[in-house]
Amino acid sequence: MHITKHLKTACVLILAFTTAFSILPLSITFGSVGRGELLLRFKPGASWQCREKILKDFGLEVLDEIPQIKVLVVSVPESALQRVKPALMRNPVVDFVEENVWVSPQVVPNDYYFSFQWHLRKIGAPDAWDISVGSSNVMVAVLDSGVDSSHPDLAGKLVSGWNFYNNNWDTSDVAGHGTAVAGVTAAATNNTIGVAGVGWNCLILPVRVTDENGYASYSLLSKGLIYAADRGARVAVVSFRIFNGSALTSAAKYFVDKGGLVFAAGGNTGQFENYADNPYIISVSGTTSDDKSWGSYGPYIDLSAPCSAIYTTTRGGGYGNVGGTSFSAPIAAGVAALIFSVNPSLTPSQVEQILESTAVDLGDPGYDIYYGWGRIDASKALREAVGISPPPPDITPPNVAITSPKDGATVSGGITVTVDAGDDVAVSKVELYKNGALFAVDFDAPYEFYWDTTCDPDGVYALTAKAYDKANNVGESNTVSVNVANKAKDTSPPTISVTQPLNGSTVSRTIDIMVSAWDESGISKVEFYINAKLVATDSEEPYVYRWNTRSVKNGWHTIMVRAYDSFGNRAEASITVYVSNKK
Repeated sequence: MHITKHLKTACVLILAFTTAFSILPLSITFGSVGRGELLLRFKPGASWQCREKILKDFGLEVLDEIPQIKVLVVSVPESALQRVKPALMRNPVVDFVEENVWVSPQVVPNDYYFSFQWHLRKIGAPDAWDISVGSSNVMVAVLDSGVDSSHPDLAGKLVSGWNFYNNNWDTSDVAGHGTAVAGVTAAATNNTIGVAGVGWNCLILPVRVTDENGYASYSLLSKGLIYAADRGARVAVVSFRIFNGSALTSAAKYFVDKGGLVFAAGGNTGQFENYADNPYIISVSGTTSDDKSWGSYGPYIDLSAPCSAIYTTTRGGGYGNVGGTSFSAPIAAGVAALIFSVNPSLTPSQVEQILESTAVDLGDPGYDIYYGWGRIDASKALREAVGISPPPPDITPPNVAITSPKDGATVSGGITVTVDAGDDVAVSKVELYKNGALFAVDFDAPYEFYWDTTCDPDGVYALTAKAYDKANNVGESNTVSVNVANKAKDTSPPTISVTQPLNGSTVSRTIDIMVSAWDESGISKVEFYINAKLVATDSEEPYVYRWNTRSVKNGWHTIMVRAYDSFGNRAEASITVYVSNKK
């Protein structure tokens, strides 16, 4: 069924339902609100005693925890923040530390004179809907200020979500932004009222992550992504301008590993932003009705989508125009939801590849920093998705190797064990084993483990690593043997004596020279000397040398023995014997 005629009806009805529309927060920029909060993660393997000591030494108070990605939210006095943060970054036990950035709203004025919902026709949505209007099996998480559950175009689309700001079930919209985002993505459509959403039948999971003014923190965004992934959302809309925070990247990886895609606003600054591409977040820049680039740009931009005069749902049951990359992101997310609906067996990487390969190439040929891979085209994307088969089963294990410490190294104190792991798809986790027992697990590259060797007795330890991919294939590393030596250097020599023959005795023919040697650190070797000439070395008890006395002339001879401990300390003992062999 082609629904263009229904859209025309909807456009007429929009006028009747339009209410006065307040200016919404449209995109997000960095901005600390002086909370003195840090996001802190210790390296895998760090003991709880070590972690507690660092928290105490730096005066850190734990405010919150994100256990799935092992991140702590800690507070530090504002006056000490710039001193504590770099000190923590230098600490070998710390995996990463960063400010818990609070991202703030950036306002773009509304313009009522733009034609209603031009963006749907621009991205080819009516043709795409001939293939799929979305599936109720596909859930889109909206991480924002909440969603108006009483809105007539959203009420039947919402599932129960969570309010991470207040830690309760109330996901009512406190700022208006979330309701507008939700309407763009998946407002009820072809229902004779209001507006059309990109993913008609897809469900909306409201996740409130902001305060009453629309500010969201990296910690709440991270918790929201993990929650949405665990609830089974296939798509997440984060209509904030976010880049490469370590905690947020970890949470986005968690979401992708669970089978979904994360979309974020590209930003409204209109300036070049020199941030690297985040492999787990699809950043969407804006385009106007004539396909001109709008908003922030830089190497982090992946795709582009319409952003000006986007007509959508508003808090309180009304409708209005909005603008900014806060609404480019949900348009792209809605198309991703349609792709998952028409072909649920596709992987996140396949869906992303479809979006990029079918996008309308604008600007410089191929990828560019303004449009990414191009402006979203829903019609081409869905036609491409229908014919794609799921990838063949992944049976190739990851490659994995322990790169530090080196085999045979002697270590002491706290050390970092570094593991290099790669896979043709993706590494999901790396495990480190010590003498065959699981020591610690790291889910994010670079794979680094902290080992406080003072917690283990001195001796030789075998280290191995295992890397897993999403298909649970396992690659195992080489074994690295390291010698742990934490005891203070021994400067005391061993004790040694010749127990046989006796000093001053007469010997003949072949005799056994027997030695007693001992040291707390262990004896590494015993040397036997006849008349100052080295004749034998023994490294295992009993320390014995069989001497054929016929090799020397009759008369007095000196037997000297030397013992060495594991630190190289040396002791010696001598006796003299009289050799008497018949001629």
